[in-house]
Amino acid sequence: MLLSHYIKLIQLIFNKKYEEKSAAVLIKQNAVISVAESCTGGLLSSLLTDVSGSSSYIKANFVTYANEAKMKYLGVKEDTLKNFGAVSAQTASEMTEGLLKETASDYAIATTGIAGPAGGTKDKPVGLVYISIVSKKESKVYKYNVNPKYPRLLIKYMFAKHAIKLLAEFLEGKTK
Repeated sequence: MLLSHYIKLIQLIFNKKYEEKSAAVLIKQNAVISVAESCTGGLLSSLLTDVSGSSSYIKANFVTYANEAKMKYLGVKEDTLKNFGAVSAQTASEMTEGLLKETASDYAIATTGIAGPAGGTKDKPVGLVYISIVSKKESKVYKYNVNPKYPRLLIKYMFAKHAIKLLAEFLEGKTK
């Protein structure tokens, strides 16, 4: 990694602004959230638990890296995976819908993407992530791309931190 990559990574690690915002809203609402991750491999869950008191608002965390796990634990349809792939808006949406149903949480968030350096294609390049966030009333799926030349660890942090930023905005009703 280049020095600039390390600096960016350190800045991401120590900036807890959106984790704290998300925590404050969930605590104020007396709400719980569950997390399903693929490409972030548990990093999103880890970052959300970095805020003291997280046990009062985090209900369940799943790392469903394999398609079989997405189907078994989250209810993602095999047809969805065959027709759109694991890295798709459709799969991300089904991950959160299944998670919400399975855990009876108030909110659910999921990530599915390609952290690289291998695995990318022209249509689905390294640095692509889909982030889905749902509540009992609303559902959003976001597509986010980062520089595919970044190291894998930095890409994973950027995916996870962007997901937390979107979560804070979703919880505050500021989503696009």
